[in-house]
Amino acid sequence: MKGLPVLSLLLWMCVVYYVGIYLFVGGFLLVRLEVNRTSTCRDVLQPGEEPGEFCGVQPRFRRAVLLIVDALKIDFARFNPSNTMPRPYENKLPVLEETVSSRPSHSRLYPFRADPPTTTMQRIKGFTTGSLPTFVDVGNNFASSAILEDNLIHQLGQTGKRVVFMGDDTWESLFPKKFYRSLPFPSFNVKDLHTVDNGILQHLYSTMVGDDWDVLVAHFLGVDHCGHRFGPDHPAMADKLTQMDGVIRSVIERLQNDTLLVVMGDHGMTDTGDHGGESLKETDAAIFLYSPSPLFPGPPSQSEPVVVPQTDLVPTLALLLGVPIPYSSVGQVLLPVFPPHDQTGGAVRGLSQLEALWINAKQVNRFLETYSAMAKDIPPESLSQLKDEFSRLSSQYLATVREGRPPPPELAASLQAYLTSVRDISLVRESHPLKGPFVVALMAGVCVAAGQLLTQGYVEVAWCLAAAALSSELLFLWTTRRSRMSAVVRNGSKAPKHVVWSVTRLLLVPSLVVPLLRCASLLSDSYVIAEGQVITFLLLSLALCVPVHLNWDGFLLPPSHDPLKPAGLLPSPVLPPSVVRKESGTLLAGVGLLIGSLYLSLSFHSCREEQGSCQPSPFLSPLSRLQDSRLKNLHYILSVFSLGLWNYLLRCWLRSYGNLNSSSGTVFAARWILPLLSICLGLNWAVSATPEDSFRNLADLISLAQLALPRASFCLLALGLLLIWLDPLTVFVKARSAALAKSSSLPPPRYRASTGISPEAELHHLIPQIYQRMRRSLEDGDLTGGGEADSQPAVEAYGLGTIYSAPLVLFCGLLGTGLLLLHPEGMAMSFLLLLLEMGALLHIHASSTTLSSPPGATSAGFFVPWTPIVLWSLATTQFFHATGHLPTFPSIQWGAAFVGFPDGHTGTILPASLVTLNTFASHILFAAACPLLLFWPLVCEVCGSRGGRAGGEEGEDGAMEMRLRENPQQFSAALLQLLTRYLFIHGAQVFASVCAAAILRRHLMVWKVFAPKLMFEASGFLVSSVFLLISVTLVLRVDMAVGHWFKRLLPDASR
Repeated sequence: MKGLPVLSLLLWMCVVYYVGIYLFVGGFLLVRLEVNRTSTCRDVLQPGEEPGEFCGVQPRFRRAVLLIVDALKIDFARFNPSNTMPRPYENKLPVLEETVSSRPSHSRLYPFRADPPTTTMQRIKGFTTGSLPTFVDVGNNFASSAILEDNLIHQLGQTGKRVVFMGDDTWESLFPKKFYRSLPFPSFNVKDLHTVDNGILQHLYSTMVGDDWDVLVAHFLGVDHCGHRFGPDHPAMADKLTQMDGVIRSVIERLQNDTLLVVMGDHGMTDTGDHGGESLKETDAAIFLYSPSPLFPGPPSQSEPVVVPQTDLVPTLALLLGVPIPYSSVGQVLLPVFPPHDQTGGAVRGLSQLEALWINAKQVNRFLETYSAMAKDIPPESLSQLKDEFSRLSSQYLATVREGRPPPPELAASLQAYLTSVRDISLVRESHPLKGPFVVALMAGVCVAAGQLLTQGYVEVAWCLAAAALSSELLFLWTTRRSRMSAVVRNGSKAPKHVVWSVTRLLLVPSLVVPLLRCASLLSDSYVIAEGQVITFLLLSLALCVPVHLNWDGFLLPPSHDPLKPAGLLPSPVLPPSVVRKESGTLLAGVGLLIGSLYLSLSFHSCREEQGSCQPSPFLSPLSRLQDSRLKNLHYILSVFSLGLWNYLLRCWLRSYGNLNSSSGTVFAARWILPLLSICLGLNWAVSATPEDSFRNLADLISLAQLALPRASFCLLALGLLLIWLDPLTVFVKARSAALAKSSSLPPPRYRASTGISPEAELHHLIPQIYQRMRRSLEDGDLTGGGEADSQPAVEAYGLGTIYSAPLVLFCGLLGTGLLLLHPEGMAMSFLLLLLEMGALLHIHASSTTLSSPPGATSAGFFVPWTPIVLWSLATTQFFHATGHLPTFPSIQWGAAFVGFPDGHTGTILPASLVTLNTFASHILFAAACPLLLFWPLVCEVCGSRGGRAGGEEGEDGAMEMRLRENPQQFSAALLQLLTRYLFIHGAQVFASVCAAAILRRHLMVWKVFAPKLMFEASGFLVSSVFLLISVTLVLRVDMAVGHWFKRLLPDASR
């Protein structure tokens, strides 16, 4: 087998796809340009003001306390006294409503709306810089790099204010060496509800009574972690919210008159405790403002805002504390906290509403001018309108100040409208133009790089990649066309005249219609939202087409003989009737198993926010979230049973083909590592489901088990995969004397691929012509006398008929068990259904191949048709949904990052890898098992089904996978064709997502549906291609090991 050309061509195809994805994503997804300029106290913001005068004015507040309760959604903060039976997250913060009701001039409670993505790091960036993080910033939540833009923490430090921080250590990464004093605590372990909060409480009150701080920032994480671990509707959430209520009361009691208190959430959470998307449940947090001195002019009025955007906090806090507004802020000051223009005297100090609006508008206009000159991505018409509007407002305000007359009432409203317009245009900026390699289509990447160095002095990587990819594609297509034309010339044939009719018929083939429907559905947001049900329907429809098509062609049932016709006129049957009946029964049983698996898999789907009446599967919740002990025990029993059945089915298959007889590393992994891995997995489930307060005396032991069991599982998995790679053969060779062979009533063959079932069954799995030649070479060398012939040993090779598929099946079995470790316990039943669906698809493919094969076919069955490949790719997406995943960021199961690492991580690569393995487990398993589509028809072939001669020479039938080594050229071609087709189907889905995102880039749902779908499709393709390459590498490793095995068995045989 030509392994290197196959691997090289596949790698080249993957690289071409990667370059295409990179070029589109680099142009489509917004990457905000950071303006590295800083506001200073010397900025002249008021008419007649001297440089540096702004920071010298006494501010409204000398101190500020920021209590950030992570994931404090507005529903948690509201209090409803008529609710007599509140849920665990309701009515647990009465201090907020009590304070607002009793002291309306001192406090307010507003919904605090975040801009997506609603992940913690991006939200901290948002309410400290006043800018808008982009869609792709969500990926940076794993790696929080320092904020280089101007921000509130920097401005406070520049003006000499002492900022003390305690809580989430993300702040320390974003603002290194910016705090006067810092007390960070590890934040990424979502199972830890108390470490960060208790650490803050040990220092919060003692810090407040001291005099060595001006701004105190405390970031609590318990509510957010409780949501991730248990969900909001859990008693643990009630405990955390009650604790926060006590914290807020204690802080209010210790406040001084010149101190402002801000209690806020950075984002909300869904009903399952997740966040990251843009639903109202995720974006609407709460903000509570309070001061012992009057903060508002009176009770709430109709003119006050209904919702406060998070970016508005930055200019509001900056002006209240007397520091410049950060340069890149696009927020708008919260007007109710500033007194009206005629009420700034007396006890109320600071800026008036109009003054605050003017300073805010001038700062925003300055940023707009700078950004538009650098980025060039704001439409010129909109930019011109905004500049004209600011010029008009500026003239009107300056005239009012010069003349000393009261400002017109509409001036403040006009300034607010201007600020709102600037923020809106920041949200809807045009994306960067797509980079295209059209100018350098025929040039190589190196030539482009050299040309750029000579002309520009620098190299643009995107252009080089585009040129290299496109030129290689053109060269490949030209070479392919040239070889086909030369073949036509050699054969002396002409192009068929019915090409148009053939193309028309091809467009009606189900295996083409279904992928086209699948790709077309990606252009509809409704179909993307209901993708789990859509893909199940398409998969079932295409699978049902297989028996219908076979029956239409007359292959599904044995031919019926018409007694009125002469015998000589009867066509010779392709297969014996018994074989047809057996294969038809197998095919129909596979279809039935597939239907059952698809139906049951619908019970494990999750729900999108757009599916209002949908209820997520109860199996998606970890056992630790379940309150009912009987239900918890039932789920655990079902999970362990499913895991045991998974192992039993794998071992039964390996045993049935004689793959558990040798002493190789692969057999050791099947016999010992797979069961031990499953035992560790079951024990880990039991330990993880144990409540923390159930066995207080065993708390340390439980913590140790939560650490040791998953890590032991990872080690066993790594050991098993390593053994499969180092020693992949599962062949057991046994030699015995000819005398013993003669004593048998049925003479055994000298070489046979035994299945380990019975001698009669072994006759159906004899070694092919290659072994016949080896046998004759042995016999011809020593057949000079009967005695010498009798003393010659006979050789039995058990498991040789599944020499390629056995290591691959075990590889996928071990990999699936390891991936199950990263999922909730209830997903064990879904993984079992995945295994059954894989088996059903493989047997449907094998039976249909046997029934439709022409007589005398020897290698035509090597090539896998489109239908099973399309079914395989559809099953990949179908089980992506059946394992509880969705193409949305809130559905990402972040808890996978802490399996085996309950105390968190020091880096970001490992947690990101674990979450990726969890999210794309379906893509990984189906890509790794893809070569089984080539092997399975050979594994399942029966006597007489492949053109063998009844009663012919032994070894002609049942050759199984060893026929692949008889035809290495066709083996390489068939394997390459299978994998390239599989890559093409997934690439077509990525292309459809690209088209949907590009065509519908102005659609209302582009960032909620189409852009996340593009990201998940592209990521799924990357993961699938990587594991497809790993799978084909394993097949090549097995083929190499088979060659070495033959050389050891027959040193003189040339293979």
